Amino acid sequence: MEAKDLSCWKCGESLDDVPLPIGRLSECLSCRAELHVCLLCEFYDPSVAESCREPMTEEVKDKTRSNFCEYFYPRPGAHSGSVGGPPAPAAELEALFGGGMSSGTSDEDSENVGKDDPADEARRGLDELFGKSGSD
Repeated sequence: MEAKDLSCWKCGESLDDVPLPIGRLSECLSCRAELHVCLLCEFYDPSVAESCREPMTEEVKDKTRSNFCEYFYPRPGAHSGSVGGPPAPAAELEALFGGGMSSGTSDEDSENVGKDDPADEARRGLDELFGKSGSD
């Protein structure tokens, strides 16, 4: 692999001018992000345990900070978002979980005025189960 195939995991800038192998203290010349990090590694995969496909490595808690992993191998396209990346934006989470996270009032909310909120129903069910009255 050549450095020209690599780009910074954070800003996407080419790593042509970064000497290989990437050392633990190497930084992106554009955004100063640390480069010897899980997010730039070939083995990084958030869909597996500890986000690493290399079974012999020790867990690294902060995937964006430089580490001492001996199995680090930089991967091309780390900035593309094809594997990993930042947590899902709130809109994606709302879509995934049915939009119940929004604090704003929508047309649907105004149609349901007077109807029980599922959370309120669940709370009442728990109160009944544990013998609490609604006045507590």
